[in-house]
Amino acid sequence: MAANIPFVDLTRQHQVISKELESAMKGVLDSGCFVQGLQLEAFEQEFAAYCEVAHCVGVGNGLDALALLLRAYGIGPGDEVIVPTNTFIATWLAVTAVGATIVPVEPDERAHNLSPALIEAHITPRTRCVMPVHLYGQPADMDPIMALADRHGLVVIEDNAQAQGALYKGRPTGSLGHAAATSFYPGKNLGALGDGGAVVTSDPAIAGRVRMLRNYGSEKKYDHQALGCNSRLDEIQAAVLRVKLRQLGEWNKERRAIAARYDYLLGGLHVIRPSVPESVTPVWHLYVIRSEHRDALQAHLRDQGIQTIIHYPVPPHQQACYASQMPGNSYPLTECLCSEVLSLPMYPGLTEAEQHRVALSIASFRH
Repeated sequence: MAANIPFVDLTRQHQVISKELESAMKGVLDSGCFVQGLQLEAFEQEFAAYCEVAHCVGVGNGLDALALLLRAYGIGPGDEVIVPTNTFIATWLAVTAVGATIVPVEPDERAHNLSPALIEAHITPRTRCVMPVHLYGQPADMDPIMALADRHGLVVIEDNAQAQGALYKGRPTGSLGHAAATSFYPGKNLGALGDGGAVVTSDPAIAGRVRMLRNYGSEKKYDHQALGCNSRLDEIQAAVLRVKLRQLGEWNKERRAIAARYDYLLGGLHVIRPSVPESVTPVWHLYVIRSEHRDALQAHLRDQGIQTIIHYPVPPHQQACYASQMPGNSYPLTECLCSEVLSLPMYPGLTEAEQHRVALSIASFRH
């Protein structure tokens, strides 16, 4: 019987760079410095350059990165933040964490990202920020979002947790808004060996504010200017990320090749393949298809030894934690997507033979 195909297999990625990872981690152990050291400083410089921005600030995770950016811009109670309805709940939780009001907006049906055409109708005198998400590794349509923000004096914070290295009209995500937050959760395109995140921006004041807030609100030891928190990317993770950052371009290239092969193999089958505008170069954090018979298809693939995941089965507005804030709210397109989307195996190291097996299993599905 053929071996199972996992949704993601990080061991294949890590085997290629195992000696470099071991050397990097040993270097941190030998240094005796584990927090706020030279590895973090070097990674921040390297990742800022990768994103083509001036500053990077490493933090504890992607949710903290979003919340710290909102705090750095002074966004809080009484302010409104426009967010996509179709996203992981962390985007919403960051707004809630600072006491601001969530204003959900539906996505573009083809790209699944925040629809620029729908934003303006939701802007009020209290609106301070728009937070587009580059979902599945595909950039949101940023030019019209930025033009709208400029007209209304709004801050644009990119949620770049799934799109490290993606391009929009030749420019990297993370450099398209006023600032961006990202996650280094292990399964991301650039993943640590635990939680981690970062803020990137070319605004020195915002970078400095986040740098202070992440470290107990302190720029100088035992001198606390603000009510900060403890959210620091540690030296081990920074060292690991430096090794992986050197491979990220090749890994993203491989993801693009895998996505192109899926596009070919799934052509003509009874599923909807991802739609990609000509203006973007995705990095395929996820390869997401749609099917009206999604649950049955997922069960069929599971029976064939193929693991898939639903991103995301329950939208944020239907989660119990937002029941009191969103009573009876309905976002039909997002709800439809959540009932139809299915993420296929996607990771560097996925073989052509495994992709053929996935496609054949989808082709054999009967409903």
